[in-house]
Amino acid sequence: QIQLAESGGDLVQAGGSLRLSCTASMTGDNFNNYAVAWFRQAPGKAREGVSCINWSGRSTYYADSVKGRFTISRDNAKNTVLLQMNDLEAEDTAIYYCAASRFAWNNVQYLGLMDTSDFPHWGQGTQVTVTS
Repeated sequence: QIQLAESGGDLVQAGGSLRLSCTASMTGDNFNNYAVAWFRQAPGKAREGVSCINWSGRSTYYADSVKGRFTISRDNAKNTVLLQMNDLEAEDTAIYYCAASRFAWNNVQYLGLMDTSDFPHWGQGTQVTVTS
C-alpha cells in the first residue's frame, strides 16, 4: 500500500521558482515499484498531467507547457519525488497533485498519455499561486 503527501506549494511572483515534494508512506510494498506523476488542476479546468518519472528515475516525461521549466526527480531511498518549477507563469496557478501507479508508465512513455484513470493512488494536493 502507498500513501502520498505533497508539500511545497506557495504564493510566488511570475518568474520565480518553487520546489514541490511528494513523499510516500509505504506498507508492505516498495516505492520503486511505482511510476510517480504530477498533475495539476486550475479552477474550472480539468486535471492535467504535468510530468512523470519512471520507477528508477532514469526516464521522465513532461507536458509541452512545462518542458524546459520544470524538472522531476526521485530519491527511492527517501520515498520522495521532487518537482522543481522555474520561470513560473500565472498559467501555472493550480492545485498540484502527485499520483502513483504500477502500470501507467508504458502509456506515458510510448503514447505521451497521462490519464488520471491510470493512476490509482493520489495525494491531497498543494496549492501553487503565481502572481503576475
